[in-house]
Amino acid sequence: MIEQLQHVHKTTQKNLMDSIAKYKVAADRKKRVVEFEEGDFVWAILTKDRFWGIPDPVKLNEEASPVKKRQLGELEPEASDHARDILTQVSQTHDVIMTLDKTISSLEMQLAAARAAKAGIQEGSPMVPKSGSEPLKERQKVFFVMGIITAFSSRKRRDSIRVTWMPQGEDLRKLEKEKGIIIRFVIGHSATPSDVLDRAIEAEEEQHQDFLRLNHVEAYRELSSKTQIYFSMAVAKWDADFYIKVDDDVHVNLGIIGSTLARHRSKHRVYIGCMKSGPVLAQKPNTTLCRGVKYWEPEYWKFGEEGNKYFRHATGQLYAISKDLAIYISVNRHILHRYANEDVSLGSWFIGLDVEHIDDRSLCCGTPPDCKRKAKAGYPCVASFDWSCSGICKSVERMAEVHQQCGEGDGAIWHTNF
Repeated sequence: MIEQLQHVHKTTQKNLMDSIAKYKVAADRKKRVVEFEEGDFVWAILTKDRFWGIPDPVKLNEEASPVKKRQLGELEPEASDHARDILTQVSQTHDVIMTLDKTISSLEMQLAAARAAKAGIQEGSPMVPKSGSEPLKERQKVFFVMGIITAFSSRKRRDSIRVTWMPQGEDLRKLEKEKGIIIRFVIGHSATPSDVLDRAIEAEEEQHQDFLRLNHVEAYRELSSKTQIYFSMAVAKWDADFYIKVDDDVHVNLGIIGSTLARHRSKHRVYIGCMKSGPVLAQKPNTTLCRGVKYWEPEYWKFGEEGNKYFRHATGQLYAISKDLAIYISVNRHILHRYANEDVSLGSWFIGLDVEHIDDRSLCCGTPPDCKRKAKAGYPCVASFDWSCSGICKSVERMAEVHQQCGEGDGAIWHTNF
């Protein structure tokens, strides 16, 4: 299909050039050859435009002064009509080429997504069909996919989310069918496959059916790789307008985040989050008790002189990217560089791309009283956490409290239209 459109594109472009050539022939009929002799004065006008625009003969006739008309000579009526017809054809052909360009670009993106989906099924998840030959299923069209990044040791965190803001059982399936919202806990596997940690996750998955398993060895320093694989796997499984990453110690209002994303649904390449630009930690702390060890940047020298800050990027607790950006990550995952900090890595992947960064502070409210005060003022929060803990401090004990004071209400998601 793409090859056929490319052939049509080339043919149409050739017809455009032929039409321009015909116009030139018609315009050159009245051309006068003037030979200058040595010593003649010539007044030359230089233009900064690289290309001349094609003049409209109708406007030329209307705007030209009588002197200019006598100098240029009036085009014969038939020649003028012929020139106008050619210009009309040129304009129409140009519109066709622009439409074809967009169509080809869209098809190429879909082809890349299909290839990424096939590769994702083979590489992105350990849950590959045993036969290895089952046909690739058509991806389900949804509104957004939310991946909650979690770890083996975070069972209590997951349960605190399940009993607060994340629907369970039939409600989770209903959310997918009626609202097009997919929510999954995202986790890889242990260094020793099928050990006690993996079996515990398998038992939890059998009970709740709310995991997305990745072909990834769990380790904090591999969070950038895990995030990259998550987006690739999500693109392979679901055709979503947006893909979201959120930590498992953050409170989220699903109805509000849906309404927020809906406002940007018509945009192609958007990166939504609480944008920040923190300092690059160049010195490795001497002790693991130092809080900075978590954010030390081994490749600090790439960011300039010591004391510099990172480029603007979304904080890692919660952010969303549109479909085109998720596909870009999936297609280019093998050559995208991964820094120590996952949120920095994601921001770096979009540098040099035509991406709209949307700084939305409702995605990073504080816990009560901050989120409660904003909700009363008419500015409800998408997400709430404590900056000092990079999540809700003691989230297992406090998630219910935050949900009670800052939650949108258990039934809000079902009454929200996107």
